Amino acid sequence: MREEIDKIRHGEHGARSPQQAIAIGLSEARRAGVALPPPRRGKAKKSTRKSAGYAYEAGQGKRKTQRRPRVARAVKQVLKKEPRSSASRGALSKQAKRAASRRSAASRSAAARKAARTKGAKVRSTAARKAARTRAKRRR
Repeated sequence: MREEIDKIRHGEHGARSPQQAIAIGLSEARRAGVALPPPRRGKAKKSTRKSAGYAYEAGQGKRKTQRRPRVARAVKQVLKKEPRSSASRGALSKQAKRAASRRSAASRSAAARKAARTKGAKVRSTAARKAARTRAKRRR
């Protein structure tokens, strides 16, 4: 994911929206062998699930992929014409907030607790200081 955002920010190619950038990143991760199964029924449209399934199988070594240089070249040319602003801080922040708003409060809270658990003492302490600073600034 991070690599895809960096590619767009460094100008290798663009994306039409933050969602497209995320989709490309997920697909690349699946192809690289990350154990990231495709979305379940009802979570994404059929074509997306099928595409994700192929990428996942390719990454897990269950499917032989054929190289298609002409298609790859065409896709790259199209992506080069897309905007770079879709990977900006603002655009990604907006997307994250929208995605979070679709989740329940309990789900968001559980994710935050898990993040805090996996952070480690030093980083947690830094985050707490930053939060305290933010609260103080908002009080003024």
